[in-house]
Order: sequence, then structure tokens, then C-alpha cells
Amino acid sequence: MSKKIAPAEGKLGILLVGLGAVSTTFVAGVELVKRGLSVPMGSLTQMGHIRLGKRTEKNSPLVKDFVPLAQLEDLSFAAWDVFEDNAYEAAVKAGVLTPEDLEKIKEPLSQLKPYPAAFDRNYVKKLEGKHIKTGNRREIAQSIIADIEDFKQKSGVSRLVMIWCGSTEVFLKAGPAHQSLSTFEKALDQDDKSIAPSMLYAYAALKQGIPFANGAPNLTVDIPALQELAHETNTPISGKDFKTGQTLMKTILAPGFKARYLGLSGWFSTNILGNRDGEVLDDPENFKTKEESKLGVLDTILQPTLYPELYGNLYHKVRINYYPPRKDNKEGWDNIDLLGWLGYPMQIKVDFLCRDSILAAPLVLDLVLFSDLAKRAGMRGIQEWLSFYYKSPMTAPDLYPEHNLFIQEMKLKNTLRYLMGEEQITHLGIEYYNNFKD
Repeated sequence: MSKKIAPAEGKLGILLVGLGAVSTTFVAGVELVKRGLSVPMGSLTQMGHIRLGKRTEKNSPLVKDFVPLAQLEDLSFAAWDVFEDNAYEAAVKAGVLTPEDLEKIKEPLSQLKPYPAAFDRNYVKKLEGKHIKTGNRREIAQSIIADIEDFKQKSGVSRLVMIWCGSTEVFLKAGPAHQSLSTFEKALDQDDKSIAPSMLYAYAALKQGIPFANGAPNLTVDIPALQELAHETNTPISGKDFKTGQTLMKTILAPGFKARYLGLSGWFSTNILGNRDGEVLDDPENFKTKEESKLGVLDTILQPTLYPELYGNLYHKVRINYYPPRKDNKEGWDNIDLLGWLGYPMQIKVDFLCRDSILAAPLVLDLVLFSDLAKRAGMRGIQEWLSFYYKSPMTAPDLYPEHNLFIQEMKLKNTLRYLMGEEQITHLGIEYYNNFKD
């Protein structure tokens, strides 16, 4: 029996925090696909199929035909940014898409102009944007809420989702202000500097029952206060940090090594990146936030406490280097030191010449569509089934995150089957064979 899911009626508003390379590539891609000028490669919601029933039944509809998702034609966009460039101007400066592609959709991109951003330079020291809000933290949160109301009135959207596509903030641990909704709101009134700008956006969204997805490794909704608010307003949250280049490769390769019980003595990763994200991460305090996100992946996949002979002495190192000539074309280079039969050493080298925003844009699309689905299905709080999209998935307290990409995919698709009242797929397959006597 399927769960009760409200229909995807009316327009869905996408609230983008940050109108840089990722957001403009996402919006431009949606506009190109809507016009039949391109294909939404990388998007599970648009190109993925989901198997229902037995393999012999050959029933694998498209995901977008199986679950009631918002249509691309029904998406409208709003954004905040520390620079006042409209989406077309920002996309040109980002240099991700070709001028020819951008010219085809210049009109809708030019109409997307960002609201002034919530900004505290103590959290992102490498940016000097002037298109920012003033006032204390309570006033800024109220200003964000006012922006959302303004967008709703002008666009006529019936539902909303907010997604953080902004820069990585400095490393932050939960403190006294973050422990409950009451302490958080009191801290807002006191302009407590421990409340990061990303938290102001999340608070504004959750206060209005708007799902929030966190595409950066910021603390944001990992605090009890905002999780309490998400439950109070029956709102989904998910995060954190889009899983795109090098970490995507780790969550593909490491499960394979683990499945074949190959040992690992070392995994060295370095990146060069020249876009705004690379510039921000050139600051050690911001890099520490990203480093924590990247380093946590291998431990939960490899389980060194269960397999000390294989992974107990793994040396894992991650580096990110700002290199302006590459712009958005990131290079992730990995040296992997493997141990095979009898402990004999082997090596694998991976050189992933990827495009950061090209990999992130379809994740933004899937996350906003699935977050909207979760809201209409009455799901609230942490959405662990969306771990597939994140470097550091959110989980319930005391529950370790699942980083294995293939388990994450199974969890996501089984959640969709559950919502629609379909049987879970276990891949046991023994029913196809007559192996047992009665």
C-alpha cells in the first residue's frame, strides 16, 4: 500500500543560496533541457529507471514516471548572492558553459537577479562581496523570510525548497547557542556570532516549513536547534556537501576493494581547482571544514576496526590547491597503495579531470525534486535516503553514515518503492532456481 503523497500541483520555487558556478550551471541546464536543447545527464530523477518486481517481469519505469515529482516546466528560481550579477552575468564569469549555450537562454538567466546575501566575512574570509544584508542576526533572518515572501508573491509558486550552493564556511563545532530552538532564537536576538550565515538561511526556510538541503560541509542543520525546528514544522532536511569529483570516485572504488578484501596502506588525494570554491578553500580554516568531510568517507566503508589487518594502518591524506588557470575544471589525483595476497603491494593511480559544477548541477536538481517529494509525503527531519548525493550524509544520533555508493543507491530506490507501496528489492534471486527440496 502506497503512502499518502500530496500531488505536485502548481509551481515549485527553488531558493538557491549562492548564485555562482553551481547554481548558474544548474539553472542554465534546466532551461536548456526544458527547451529540448540538451539532455539531463547525471540526473537520476530525469534519466534513471527503477526496477519493480522480479527481473523476469521486465518492469523498469523511469523514476520520474514512477513517483510524483515536480516537472521541469514547473520550476521557478530565486537566489541570494554577495555579488549582484544576474544569473547570465554570473554564468559568463564562471566560465563553465560555452557562450553558445548561454546565449540560447540569455533571457531567462538575465531575469534571475539575486537578493542581497546574509554574509559574515569571519566565515568566508576570501570573499569581499558588497551585495549583502545589514543588521543583527535576527533582522537578517527576518529579511531572508521577507525575500521568500516577495518571491512567492511575484512568481506565484505554491511550494518551495531551499538548497545551499554557496561557499564553504570556516570549521565550526556546535556550541551552547545551537543546543535547542529556544537557545538558538535567543542567540539570534543577541546577534551571537556563533550562528553562521548558512544557519540563518536554514532557520528562515524551516520556520516556514520549507525543505532545506545543504550542498556544502558547513555545520548548518547538523545542530539540535534546527533539527528540532524541522520536526516542529514537519520539514525534511538533508546534507551535507555535494558528492562530486574525488570523493565520488572514493565511494565507487573503496567498496570494490572492500568486497574483494584487498588491503590498503595509503590513499593520497590532491586537487587543483580555480573557481570561487577553490579560492575560498585556499583559506586553512575553510579547508578544514572540507577536509573533515572528505576524510570521513573511507573509515565507514572500510571498517578498520572490523578489518585491522586490511585497513587498520591506512594513511589517508587530502589536499586542495587553488590554481586559477583551471577555473571550474577540477583535477583530482589519487595515489592508492593496495595490498594483495600475502600482503604483496600494488598501486592504482587515478587522475580525474572533472568539471566541478557539471557534476554538481544534476545533484541539485535531484535533491530539490526529492526534497519536495519528501515534504508532500509527510516526511520530516533527516532524510538519510538522500545520502547518495552527499560526502557527509546526515544520520540519526549515534548512527554511523553509510558511504558505500551502491548501498546508498539501493537505500534511495527502496525508499521510493516503499513510498509507492512496491516490494523492496533485495537482489537475493534464489527464487529463480530450484535449489531446495520440499
